Amino acid sequence: MSPNTLLEKDYRADFTEFGDVIYLEAAGEAPLPLDSVRAAKAALEWKKSPHTLPASEYFDLPDRVRSGVARLIGGKPEEVAIAAGASNGFAAVAHGLHWKPGDEVLVARGEFPAQFATWLPLEQRSGICVKTVAPRDRFVAAEDFLAHLGPKTKLVSASLVRFDDASRLDAQRVAAACHAAGAYLLLDVSQCAGAMPTDIRALGADFAVCAGYKWLLSPYGTGFFWIRSELIEQMRPAPVYWAALEGARDFNSLSFDRLRITPGASRWDSPETANFTNLAAMDASLQYLLRVGVETIWQHITRLTVQIVERLPRDRCVLTSPAEVERRGPFVCLSARRAERTPELHKRLREEKIFVSLREGSLRVAPHLYNTERDIARLIAALSV
Repeated sequence: MSPNTLLEKDYRADFTEFGDVIYLEAAGEAPLPLDSVRAAKAALEWKKSPHTLPASEYFDLPDRVRSGVARLIGGKPEEVAIAAGASNGFAAVAHGLHWKPGDEVLVARGEFPAQFATWLPLEQRSGICVKTVAPRDRFVAAEDFLAHLGPKTKLVSASLVRFDDASRLDAQRVAAACHAAGAYLLLDVSQCAGAMPTDIRALGADFAVCAGYKWLLSPYGTGFFWIRSELIEQMRPAPVYWAALEGARDFNSLSFDRLRITPGASRWDSPETANFTNLAAMDASLQYLLRVGVETIWQHITRLTVQIVERLPRDRCVLTSPAEVERRGPFVCLSARRAERTPELHKRLREEKIFVSLREGSLRVAPHLYNTERDIARLIAALSV
């Protein structure tokens, strides 16, 4: 039997050869596909010999990335801004919304720190109120946000899939409640975009942020910010990177009598937008994900994570993610039955060349296309000792 019987095609050749290492950390730092490595090397050659760099790439490359992101999440290219990470998108929303004293932002307890690093400073600057939503059950759910929604709620800022336990939010329900209350919904999709089918408009989001170095299989320092097109012109004006100005594509004539910002989300692009040493690889990664198909990736990951849940040695380990597939994202979390021994278990797995992440007292196991049933069997064997 082939060690990779889950897929019609063996995609392991599209990635580096891991040898005897079992790499299960896609939720932390995913590897670049080999196509993306080649694209990055070609971009470095441009920098080594700048006369070979096509001038059109300063704009064509970011536009290709916008288009790839839009296809991946069900948006439009003009709704996508090029970002250096999720924090760029958080900042765009923080500075772009019209705040008044007393406006509330709802954030779930234990969220990724970028959430609090964005919203808490606004309490001092704008007099808003950041309300921390605690789960009534084990995992944060839509009901927890709905219980706190009120006339002063301006924004719900939440992860579609939580980084610490893989729980998935019923975003459609939260979005419907937000809009009924006159509030907005911002989703951090860093822990699912590219690995789980995502239709951002169908989810009802108003904004989405995403880091690129996880499930987008892109370099560190990449990402995107998505904004529903109807909201773009409603946001407060802010300084923009000069390449978002009308006429900026004409390098030969850059003196403007009147500065006008181009339509669309490019006004929130991170400088330097055409960071070709990063974006060339990101473009290649997005094309790879689209070529393989997110549904194919999701089905493969789901089969592997289901095996982990079903075969987990319950006498030694505890599942710290939802057991049901429909309630979690593309990874699972677990801990030692005695919680204080989880770091020790993490260390032992590393010694056996099995790489998982240690996050918030749990082991985060995040497989991808390059992982096989044999990898999961080796993980379970190591956990069973």
